[in-house]
Amino acid sequence: MILEHAVLQVDPNRSAEFEEVFDTARAIVAAVPGFIRLQLSQCMEVRGQYLLLVEWENLEAHTVGFRESVGYERWRRLLHHFYDPFPVVEHYESVAEVGSVE
Repeated sequence: MILEHAVLQVDPNRSAEFEEVFDTARAIVAAVPGFIRLQLSQCMEVRGQYLLLVEWENLEAHTVGFRESVGYERWRRLLHHFYDPFPVVEHYESVAEVGSVE
């Protein structure tokens, strides 16, 4: 399993609009083969900052399967104009885990 991580900075005055559009966009990524789970969290200390975590079966599911899909173009049109600056997207592999997963 691969964990995609991106910190998204959105104009705080557009947070509600971003969340509404994201609600539509999440179905796009969820339809990609190799997608496992997505979580979008809003930062409590920094207005307009979000943490996007997406679990993929493997790196290629994201970098090829999603980013080279027609769905990615729609995702880009829906969401990319909200980000300033554009986020750095990084991928992680688990090396340790504690606790229960529900």
